[in-house]
Amino acid sequence: MSSPTRIQRLVAVVDLHRSYRVGSEEVRALRGMNMVVRPGEFVAVVGRSGSGKTTLLNLVAGLDRPDAGQVLFQEQDVSRMTEAQLTDLRRHKIGFVFQSFGLLPLLSAFENVELPMRITGARPADRRGRAAEALDMVGLSSRASHRPYELSGGEQQRVAIARAIVNRPPLILADEPTGELDSTNARAIFGLFKQMVKDQGISVLAATHDSTLLAMADRVMEVHDGSLIDYVERKGRFRS
Repeated sequence: MSSPTRIQRLVAVVDLHRSYRVGSEEVRALRGMNMVVRPGEFVAVVGRSGSGKTTLLNLVAGLDRPDAGQVLFQEQDVSRMTEAQLTDLRRHKIGFVFQSFGLLPLLSAFENVELPMRITGARPADRRGRAAEALDMVGLSSRASHRPYELSGGEQQRVAIARAIVNRPPLILADEPTGELDSTNARAIFGLFKQMVKDQGISVLAATHDSTLLAMADRVMEVHDGSLIDYVERKGRFRS
């Protein structure tokens, strides 16, 4: 009799702990946190400001190291990676989307999207083709030559998403990606994430405090007392 098929996982957070010292006080941001993100899954993490959402994303990306526990990316322990391995992880396997867009103001939308491929040393023809493809995917082909100040907030965030996906990473980490947007643009950005997950098989792990957007995610987790629990269990008690 064959053994049951193991559920494939892209990211696994296992009994994760992280504390910080603020003055004389120790802040326990994460207290035994556990979660799994599967390939082609859109997971939203909700919680109040300061609840540990950004800490979680930083640990998944290897930008911070846990006090205890593990972050496994494609079954490799991120906390044990060398700096060279972490650089490779962030350049090729993780795309980042931030609240503040993070676009370079003197570059066009196309040049901003192309930049990660320049950093990785991709050939010019590949850069041009993939940047054009990414802008088309977010519906901004006609705005490729515009600089960030010529774009609306929603358009700037779409450019940031195109930049995040241009290297075709399996995972997007989005930290409050709709925090600078009105409700209409916020829904459009979450809708874009949902479509990318469906069409491209990309996984998205998004931290947000906006409970109005959660219906678009495949799964929602809430940070509560430094741990993650299914949002469904606490629905109605969440406060943004």
